[in-house]
Amino acid sequence: MMEWLFLLLPVAAASGWWLARRGPRHTCAESEREPVFFRGLNYLLNEQPDKAIDVFLKLAEVDSETVETHLALGALFRRRGEVDRAIRIHQNLVARQSLGDAQRGFALYELGRDYMLAGLFDRAESLFKELVERQLLQARALRALIEIYQAEKEWPRCLETAEALQRISDEPLRTEIAQYHCELAEQCLRDGKADRARSHLLDAQSVDPDCIRASLVQARMELRAGDVETAALLYRRVAQRGPRYLPAMLPGLMECWQRLGRESVTAELRALFEQHPSPPLMLRLCDAIEAERGVAAAREFLVRYLSGHADLSGAERLLALRRRVQQPPSAEDEVLLEVIARQLAAQPGYQCDHCGFEARELHWQCPSCKRWGSIKTVEPEPIAAAAVLRQRQIA
Repeated sequence: MMEWLFLLLPVAAASGWWLARRGPRHTCAESEREPVFFRGLNYLLNEQPDKAIDVFLKLAEVDSETVETHLALGALFRRRGEVDRAIRIHQNLVARQSLGDAQRGFALYELGRDYMLAGLFDRAESLFKELVERQLLQARALRALIEIYQAEKEWPRCLETAEALQRISDEPLRTEIAQYHCELAEQCLRDGKADRARSHLLDAQSVDPDCIRASLVQARMELRAGDVETAALLYRRVAQRGPRYLPAMLPGLMECWQRLGRESVTAELRALFEQHPSPPLMLRLCDAIEAERGVAAAREFLVRYLSGHADLSGAERLLALRRRVQQPPSAEDEVLLEVIARQLAAQPGYQCDHCGFEARELHWQCPSCKRWGSIKTVEPEPIAAAAVLRQRQIA
């Protein structure tokens, strides 16, 4: 219930400011409103949000000039999921002729947010465009328009709006703009427009030189076009930026090596693994070592890896190799493999480093917080760090 305290505080503050503004000049009728306000505040402190809402709503209805209270109440209803009530409050505000430009701007913006939550994107878009044209809350309105266009996957509009927002604000948008170019490039590839796709990728890399996605899409294009050397070079550049995108680029890099006829795939994998150890690379290298030197060498490699990394996928592979050489297979190993397999199935492969959203596959935009480029692979915990943490907990 305590979250209601924080939700209703803006309403109480707005109402309190309204009462205080009248000061000693308030009339007898106005003085009767003060007990109403304090009764609502008492409900709020006693964790009775529904009664507090009713009191503050009646207080807001008493005086048509209490715009701040109405705005706070509308936002509160929207947070509660009562979008219809929020829309009615904000529509009543917008209909008032006495509102100043600033107050009308806030009312239009809040009504637009209501429409967005209700799924009425066309109405919300119209209001936000009106705010931009009137030069009221332009940055907020443009950001809201971007949210709408992203939900509708209107990438050209996303790009146009983001560039407009960047021109009028100090908000860094190079990551978003680069991702919109990548979305357009993917769209062009699906439509068979390779030249347009390449142009969008160049624009993405120009805006954001660190755009991993642009490099991956370009590498895939070069591989399809038969330029395997260039594709391999691009994949290696992605790998050099760290292990977090290795699962996305490793299949393509392996295909490049196979098509180039590289005989030293194991050496290539080992060199990459020594720079950026990660579970997918570990499994590929384990397969290569087994094919080249046998099961014993692969098991030895896994034991060394697991001594420094708490990696369930490595433990599962080690048990699987041990079961293959044990005749008959150990019943204990069968049980352990089943347990680890279930744990792996429930373990997320990716996580947003902004909101913590967990996913089984790579998303370029976080489905939860809508950030671009924030989803990264989940790395296994180093054994040494785990030991230090246990020692601190014991101490």
